[in-house]
Amino acid sequence: MIAQNFEYVVATSLGDAVNLLQKYSGRAKILSGGHSLIPMMKLRLAAPEFLIDIGRIPELAYIKEDSEKIRIGTLTTHYAIESSGIIQRRLRALADAAACIGDVQVRNRGTIGGSIAHADPAADYPASILALDATIVTLGSHGERQIPAAKFFLDMMTTALEPHEIVREIQIPVKSGKIGGAYIKMAQKASGFAICGAAAVIELDDAGAVSNAAIGITGVGSRAFRATKVEAALKGVKPTDHVLRKACQAASDGIIALEDIHASGDYRLDLARTFARRAVQAAIERVQ
Repeated sequence: MIAQNFEYVVATSLGDAVNLLQKYSGRAKILSGGHSLIPMMKLRLAAPEFLIDIGRIPELAYIKEDSEKIRIGTLTTHYAIESSGIIQRRLRALADAAACIGDVQVRNRGTIGGSIAHADPAADYPASILALDATIVTLGSHGERQIPAAKFFLDMMTTALEPHEIVREIQIPVKSGKIGGAYIKMAQKASGFAICGAAAVIELDDAGAVSNAAIGITGVGSRAFRATKVEAALKGVKPTDHVLRKACQAASDGIIALEDIHASGDYRLDLARTFARRAVQAAIERVQ
């Protein structure tokens, strides 16, 4: 299909884009990489009268590290995240997620800000964003806000973003200690979207017990979620195979699973338990 007619507007800065969103209140969408929005427009699931292009603002694409956090600009591409030495060294779960998004063309054009703002329930980033305790920094008509990842993803394609807000950057705390991370998924063969994806960030103490665990799951419910019961079950114990299998049985507790032509709800719930365990095992193997 062909998208409905629209007017294309280039924003010169993020502040300019916010002003344009206010000007065209309710009738405009932000365009960055376009790999989520344009297909929806072609299917007429989205029909904005105005497209506000922020993709030509170079200062919004960056990866920066300081002593407390790593900051990622909203226009940073999946490939830039996948190939970044900083991300590979400090945030393996995020590097893994970026590396398995779509194909090479998508990874070279798609952006992290656009992906998390779109909040597709089968997207790869949300699981890692949750497991890494990220903060989403936004800019809107009332200034800047910092939204914890746990409060950002509300429902299917629904986030805590206000109508005139735009994601400016993602901030992820830098942790010291013996930490490993991983993201793995079962992908839908044609699209690459996650039927189930799991991210794990595991910290071990000097005795080899789990001192901290964070596990994010995507593709199963209407939004990504933290497997908090698994995290609690793992904390303070040595992660033997028996312990992992028992703990990860709680990975899908309380979740209402999606059902479609690719997988039943029960199958997705079982995948959540299986992939949570595999992600934790992979993260433990990477502890350093």
